Amino acid sequence: MSGTGVSEERGAQGARARALAVLRIRSRALAVALLPAAAAVVLIAGGITGHMGGGGWDVARWVVSAVAVVVLLAATVVGAVIVRARPALSPTVGLTESAAPDLHRMVRELADRLGVPAPSAIALTPDCDSWLEDRSHPGITGVGQRRVEAAPVLVIGSPFLWWMRVAELRAVLAPVVAGTGPSAHPDIAAARRFVRGLDAAVAVAARPDLGPLRRVVSAPVGIVSRLLLRACRIHAAEMERGVAVAASDRAQAVDYGLRIVAQEQVGLAYAGWDRLLTRVALPAWRMGRWPSRLDAGVVSALTELSRRDRLAEGFTSRLGERPACDLLEEPGVVDEATSLLAARLFHGGPAESGPDWSPVDWQSYPEEVVDRKWRTEAARLHRVLDILGVRRPAEPEGPTLARVMDHLAADDSETLAAGITAEVAREEAAAPQPVPPTSDGDDLWDTGTAPLFPLQPPRTGRDLLADHVTAMVCCAAVDTAGAAPGLDWLDGPSLLVDGERRMDLGSRVLSLVEDGDAEPLKGWLASVGVRAEKPVRLV
Repeated sequence: MSGTGVSEERGAQGARARALAVLRIRSRALAVALLPAAAAVVLIAGGITGHMGGGGWDVARWVVSAVAVVVLLAATVVGAVIVRARPALSPTVGLTESAAPDLHRMVRELADRLGVPAPSAIALTPDCDSWLEDRSHPGITGVGQRRVEAAPVLVIGSPFLWWMRVAELRAVLAPVVAGTGPSAHPDIAAARRFVRGLDAAVAVAARPDLGPLRRVVSAPVGIVSRLLLRACRIHAAEMERGVAVAASDRAQAVDYGLRIVAQEQVGLAYAGWDRLLTRVALPAWRMGRWPSRLDAGVVSALTELSRRDRLAEGFTSRLGERPACDLLEEPGVVDEATSLLAARLFHGGPAESGPDWSPVDWQSYPEEVVDRKWRTEAARLHRVLDILGVRRPAEPEGPTLARVMDHLAADDSETLAAGITAEVAREEAAAPQPVPPTSDGDDLWDTGTAPLFPLQPPRTGRDLLADHVTAMVCCAAVDTAGAAPGLDWLDGPSLLVDGERRMDLGSRVLSLVEDGDAEPLKGWLASVGVRAEKPVRLV
């Protein structure tokens, strides 16, 4: 046996051994639950045969029998919750074979080459990762029936399909698909099912929306489930590590050399995806618009990164090869679906479009997102100035940049920053609260899906003030100097002057906001031709 085969076998054996350890913990828990019942049976049998007669034995029989009944009832409830509780599923966009026949064919051929079962389905996630997800229900199919194990679902990061070439995607998926082999082992499958059930039961017991009665019933369920999880944690982690080792070693023979190059593309895709979400998508989401072609956008972002970074120059030559999104029948439809899911996951937007939540394409982004964002923030800035009682200049009616600059040059900007922070907080509180996507199922047993998480840390008052002053400057540049809103794939909203992006505005604004020094900004305005005393159009 080759070195790779030995390593794979060791990993598989280690995973099976750890799975058996988890199952032994389950068996011990069941034995502890049955122990009072066994003692009660012994005492009752002793009374019937006359070997354990008398007052003391009678009391013991009643006490032990009562304890046995309580323990069995509690064990039944705990077991029912563990069996019925549905583990959280990753929100994904399903890809049927009719929607992606070439992709399904490639995955099946890859599984055949690896000698493992093919995944039961393929789905996309709006993230830069790929994994196998078991979506079978954790319960037993029936008494006396052998459970039929369904192969796990292959979840693929959608940015990979648009940025990677077909051969690179196959190389990246090889070790993931290889994991269906260990997943089919009955001991590993049973151990995973038990751990997932415990995890879901803990989540059920911790749900804040349970009624008083359900909360009382679920409290001991949570305690027992957490104890069992704690006992299983190390074994489960080592089991998964063994499965990963076995799958990786099995995939060594498939596109090994290409996989090294493909892994570089994984890191590059993650960097571009992160920039696209935080710098480009987030400003749109905050104003009720969701870019409908995020996956296509990541290609533009990474191409731009390749153009700017000399270390990435070689990556542009790959674009002549067949992209993995060609494996889809309708890439645009799939991109739109994953873009909406990304907005729901990372920002909490609604599941469907509406008057306050509509898609935007990349061609319309500068006008419908960038320009609107600037004018909304500029309007908020002047609204706060009005609240603070800052007088308007005796010039033509309308908000001017001069009013903002004069105030910041003459006063500590902390009051204005605090006012903007409070105004933003009020607007966010008044807005409809986002509802995270949930999986289908009974409201008691459904544990929901992956939680939302912020893309960026909360902005400070100074950050908000600088953003609002920058927005006001950009509005003035557009209205009085012929500048235009633009989209930078890596940095988001940008100001175009004579068709060129101006990157030197930020430091001038910071000098005004932090030091009250307006001279650097005045020099910049003069070079661009901005008239600070002229009124600007706001929303």
